[in-house]
Amino acid sequence: MKTSNRIILLLSYLILMTLCFSTVALSAEHAVVLQYHHFGDNMPPSTSITLEQFDQQLKYLSENEYNVWPLEKIVAYLREKKELPDRCVAITIDDAYVSVYEEAFPRLKKLGYPFTVFVPTEGVEKGIKSYLTWEQMREMQGAGAVFASHSHSHDYLIRRQPGETEDAWIDRVINDIDKSLNILKEKLGSASKLFAYPYGEYNISLKQIIRSLGLTGFGQQSGGIWYGSDFAALPRFPMAANFAEMDQFITKVRSMPLPVISVEPGEPVLPHDVLKPVLRLTLAPGDYLPDSLTCYSGEQGRINVRWLDRDKGIVEIVPNQELSKGRSRYNCTARHKKED
Repeated sequence: MKTSNRIILLLSYLILMTLCFSTVALSAEHAVVLQYHHFGDNMPPSTSITLEQFDQQLKYLSENEYNVWPLEKIVAYLREKKELPDRCVAITIDDAYVSVYEEAFPRLKKLGYPFTVFVPTEGVEKGIKSYLTWEQMREMQGAGAVFASHSHSHDYLIRRQPGETEDAWIDRVINDIDKSLNILKEKLGSASKLFAYPYGEYNISLKQIIRSLGLTGFGQQSGGIWYGSDFAALPRFPMAANFAEMDQFITKVRSMPLPVISVEPGEPVLPHDVLKPVLRLTLAPGDYLPDSLTCYSGEQGRINVRWLDRDKGIVEIVPNQELSKGRSRYNCTARHKKED
């Protein structure tokens, strides 16, 4: 498979909350997961949050009495359809960079906030200085942090090597993930059943592998999570400098998931000749305003929304122009009825 000729389409969808409110029915069925990478003022802005931004976010969560729960607990509650508290949030950190220990950990520990770190174990095993050490992880684990797999190699897992068959690809990916789980168990005594896809990339086959391993998968597409979500590809809100200003942060932690019950095409990785992919969604009835549904795609900004059958909740999302090769997202939001 020639990866340069593929388009990866990651769909994000949520109810956009711009006013603070809560209802028992909605608070009982959803949570928001935040995703971080680097913490610091001299880090790559595409994957970093400044310390000032992080402090502001933590202050907001604390002062507004958000329930910051362990991600494992939230997933367990959603799988069992148990009621979650209002304003329920989880904090996740990808790649296990040393700034987690030096900057994030002291702040989170002071507030008593649990967090999950997704670890690419190969980098840690090699002793690369930018990564956490096992000793640092054990210290944080003792304070309530959870460490989960981000694969061993941190490779582009959906991509086959030249001449690689599907069976060989499946074996390679399973071995890579199993290796990371075994290393986590050996070094930390346990390995979480949570998994974060490297680069947020997944396809149907990779999701099937994650399910077969008994794992819950997380991408990097935006949105809240609820019991109707795909537990092999749960969304998270990326928190990087360009997307971490307080107005955006407040909107994201107040967001609720749109009740999407089907997506066409279901395969996120599209053929190279599909340059203007049309996305068809079926939405269940809910506390959102259908007429307010708005979708965006990267540099294109707002893109076209066409309702095919309002009674059945069927809608098409159409880009304004061809997508660039690589990863693209359609982000769809709708206003809540409480805002009307």
